[in-house]
Amino acid sequence: MNKKTTQADAILHFLSGLQPDFKLPAGVEIMNPFADEKTFSIVNRFYNKFYKDRSPRCMIFGINPGRFGGGITGIPFTDPHKLKAYCGIDHGFKNVKELSADFVYAVVNEFGGAEKFYHKFFITAICPLGFTLNGRNMNYYDDKKLVKATGPFIIKSIEQQLNTIASYKVCFCLGEGTNYKYFSGLNEKFHFFDKIIPLPHPRWIMQYRRKKMEEYVQLYLEIFSTFA
Repeated sequence: MNKKTTQADAILHFLSGLQPDFKLPAGVEIMNPFADEKTFSIVNRFYNKFYKDRSPRCMIFGINPGRFGGGITGIPFTDPHKLKAYCGIDHGFKNVKELSADFVYAVVNEFGGAEKFYHKFFITAICPLGFTLNGRNMNYYDDKKLVKATGPFIIKSIEQQLNTIASYKVCFCLGEGTNYKYFSGLNEKFHFFDKIIPLPHPRWIMQYRRKKMEEYVQLYLEIFSTFA
């Protein structure tokens, strides 16, 4: 990052340049919200609102965008409802909600709100583009052929972000299972970070531990407080 480049500039340059140059397995379709002009205008407003500075962020890596959150808005773990209600950004999207976004914004609001949270953290994904199979969400690691096909793209995407977005040598991984295992394997080979801290994935919490949601919110806050 040069002296005149803001975090917003770096992030938007990365997102606008995403080129999925890999072959998809049969039946798999790609979600690239950044290729849509209207969506990217919302993405532009979001990052220029919360990242128009040069302060480093701690990176948080999800899996890949889902249909009802980042796949619509272009903002990780931010569904249309949260985008307007908690980020103050009007839009023309259908006002849908998404479970993972419900949890993430419970954390964001407890942390002190979107402005304070996003000044400390940058949420991204191991694979910045999403996938569907027969109209349903699909993770990059759900199919061996997809894992192999996306590998070079994922590595390049992580490298590009680290080369342009000011960040720390410690990051968080959402998902303590396959996502963390895959990310850790890449990190052992390419040394992206000194340390990756895994956290239970918001979707898993909301689907299987919803009654203990507040306990997990407090777990996130306790760990995130290191960067507060």
